[in-house]
Amino acid sequence: MKEGKKEKLGKRDKQEKVIKEKKPNKFLETIKKKWLVNGVTTTILVLSIIAIFIAINLIMQKLELPPIDFSQEKLYTLTEESKEKVKNIDKNINMYFIGYNEQDTNLDLAKQYNRVNEKIKVEAVDINNRPDLAEKYGIETGTEGIIIECGEKSKVLTSRDLVTYDTSTYETISIAEQKFTASLQSVSTDKIPKVYFLEGYSDFSLNRNMNLLNMYLGNEINQVETLNILSKGKVPEDCDTLVVTTPNKDFDDVTTNSILDYIKSGRNILWLNSAVTAKKDLPNVNKILSEYGVNPFELGIIRETDASKMVAGSPDLIIPNIENSTVTEDLYNTTGVILVNATKININEDKLKEKKVTSTKLVTTSEGAYFRNNFQNQVDSATNEDEKGSFIIGAELEKTIKEKSEESEESAVISKLIIFGENYFLSDFQLSQNSQYGAIQLAYNKDLVLNSIAYLVDREEDITARKSTGRVTYTATEQQDIIIKIVIFTVPLLIILIGIIVWQVRRRKK
Repeated sequence: MKEGKKEKLGKRDKQEKVIKEKKPNKFLETIKKKWLVNGVTTTILVLSIIAIFIAINLIMQKLELPPIDFSQEKLYTLTEESKEKVKNIDKNINMYFIGYNEQDTNLDLAKQYNRVNEKIKVEAVDINNRPDLAEKYGIETGTEGIIIECGEKSKVLTSRDLVTYDTSTYETISIAEQKFTASLQSVSTDKIPKVYFLEGYSDFSLNRNMNLLNMYLGNEINQVETLNILSKGKVPEDCDTLVVTTPNKDFDDVTTNSILDYIKSGRNILWLNSAVTAKKDLPNVNKILSEYGVNPFELGIIRETDASKMVAGSPDLIIPNIENSTVTEDLYNTTGVILVNATKININEDKLKEKKVTSTKLVTTSEGAYFRNNFQNQVDSATNEDEKGSFIIGAELEKTIKEKSEESEESAVISKLIIFGENYFLSDFQLSQNSQYGAIQLAYNKDLVLNSIAYLVDREEDITARKSTGRVTYTATEQQDIIIKIVIFTVPLLIILIGIIVWQVRRRKK
């Protein structure tokens, strides 16, 4: 009997243990018994969840929190450089996004300027509600555009202004931030620098093989124009910087005298000169260079022997040393500039004093470089006939035209020349057939020239390391956008409704 009792007690303990282990969750049981008793309560529960979801979304939109940007190039958040450029703007600026919806990424990017500077107001506008803007800027219903307005000054951007295209990969490249920042600066500043490119003497042209440079300059706070001195008769008075690209023939007397007068007035030049591969007689070109103590360019090309200073083992593709100067301070010690077929700059140290010129090195080669003028020699290593050593490829020269006068309190008159023994590195030319990018798109190439121009037009605040251009390989069309929204919102609702129907069917079967 006792053993039978013990057996029963043992079985009961085991059963109680199993019951305890299978004890249901009270919260889930409450939901099953009380909330899911009938379809009405269930529907109310589902609608409540949806309402909470919508409410959270609306609150998040009103808070306008900065986006979390997971893109490699941080395409959807402002760079520190842009923040620095706009934070001290002390004028009220309105950015009107005509025809844009609140979810647009460019509108979202623009709203970040307001968080940096409260004087910059950003809003999406229905043109039908703002007939004043429609009349003032000639905007028609159904069109898309961005008006950036500061007092009487304004700038109008289209959606096409915010992108460019890589013709080799057919990718869309976003330049929205550069355009916004430059536009905000241009409408709030009292003077926009004017940069002229000399035409008629070079194979390098803004419209032919320097289109990307033209675009990058336009993204900065600059007005860019081409200049034919023979038709104009002189360098215009509003020219802040004259850009000379590799001359392939000599300047005529009109152009030479005009540029000399331009120098005497204390204005500035950016000179780009690729390697000389054929002997040419350029006395007028050399006359202008001699004003800054620069000797004529020699026939020949710089090559490297240091493997760490060349690209893909090619001695002609040089990674130069970036020296420390005002122009290059943000690029100093970087290894991001790539030069193609560079030549050396010969500065005449004896002539500097005579011409009242001071020089500063900007870009140099390593000590292992050599200068070769015998193009029949195909050997990659330096030979006895090659000149060896470190060469200057970029320099800044300041020529004092008139000394500062303490008595009359007149300022000094100084003309600046920034000169590079290279031109291809700022061109649209690709380094090889396999390359997807123009030379100017590589690393810091564009920064070097944009910083040089910023220095020459007296805008040192624009000297910086810029955001790399991002690539957007997919942009949703209006139809695709609708499909995406259907997937996001409709599909979850369908799943919930199907769940309710299945539950009701099973319940009735019971």
